[in-house]
Amino acid sequence: MKKYLVGGAVRDYLLGIADDNTEKDWLIVGSSPEEMLDLGYRQVGKEFPVFLHPGTQEEYALARVERKVGKGYKGFEFDTSKSVTLEQDLSRRDLTINAIAQKDGVLFDPFNGQADLNNGLLKHISTAFSEDPVRILRVARFAARFKKFGFKVAHPTHQLMQQMVTLGEVDALTPERVFKELEKSLSYTTPSPFFKVLLACGAYARVFPALKIPDNLPHQNPFLILDNLNTKPQIKFAIWLKDEKQTAITALCKRIKCPKKYQELSKLVNQYHHFANKFDTQSSNEIVDFFAKTDALRRQERFTELLTTFELLDIDVSRIIELRNLLNAIDISQLNPENIGVEIQAKRRNVIALYQNIRPTPTNTIL
Repeated sequence: MKKYLVGGAVRDYLLGIADDNTEKDWLIVGSSPEEMLDLGYRQVGKEFPVFLHPGTQEEYALARVERKVGKGYKGFEFDTSKSVTLEQDLSRRDLTINAIAQKDGVLFDPFNGQADLNNGLLKHISTAFSEDPVRILRVARFAARFKKFGFKVAHPTHQLMQQMVTLGEVDALTPERVFKELEKSLSYTTPSPFFKVLLACGAYARVFPALKIPDNLPHQNPFLILDNLNTKPQIKFAIWLKDEKQTAITALCKRIKCPKKYQELSKLVNQYHHFANKFDTQSSNEIVDFFAKTDALRRQERFTELLTTFELLDIDVSRIIELRNLLNAIDISQLNPENIGVEIQAKRRNVIALYQNIRPTPTNTIL
């Protein structure tokens, strides 16, 4: 049996971005499940044999070839016999840059992945790429992750992705996998290419059917607002959806089964970013309603995320913070305990009304 380091760890090392936290994928050629178990490895894979090293607990996969037998990315049969070669295993991977193996410092690159790394190309290995719709999401994610290196989708790969969309392969994607790739992309410094690639190949409308389709103009990216924001994925998610309909946000979140915090924040940003931009022109009743609907005083962490999102949209939140602090400073012990709920609301309205009287006039307000 022979052991190779494969996939992302090799790719990232060649790009100069590998670190101690880089996940390592190991490939075993010329072995069997029985032999791996005899050596003390613990099998964890169900669809195909993957084993945990008895010492390091790193994952080791047996070399395999696969055959498409059904729709979607689960419709495969696998052959992991000892006769499967390194090149056969590498040939079933998605992109040339992910099909480079290393052993004892020697690189094995049967599909010229190093050349594509140097040229900044995301290029499929064979037409077998079209058998797995997740690869469309992965290509889009890699475009986002490697934007700083100038990576682009190779034209033949782009055409193949368009064909996959036309044939309905993307309809087989599971909500969990869509959200996983989306969240990873939002965690990168430049997530906009993820959406741009999906838009260009037609997958955006199929994966996110509830949303408006932005204009897909050549050499333009309508999602650039998401780039270079040093913040959490859920905040970028909210900025992405800030101009959608509330019903569309609800439908999207239900479709991709995103965490509740994503939906809550995105709907609040969507509802109130215009309001916040003209905060000093709002009436007392509207401000009372804003603080109540955002649950600003009880759910302070979420409210802080809301304000952070507003700031990233170039909205001045200083007055909102001032008023929030005044409301937080209300001494409840001084109120009538017999009808405390009504008393608190009345006190808050008084604080807001007083604040309204001392706020700057619109002519002096910097918007």
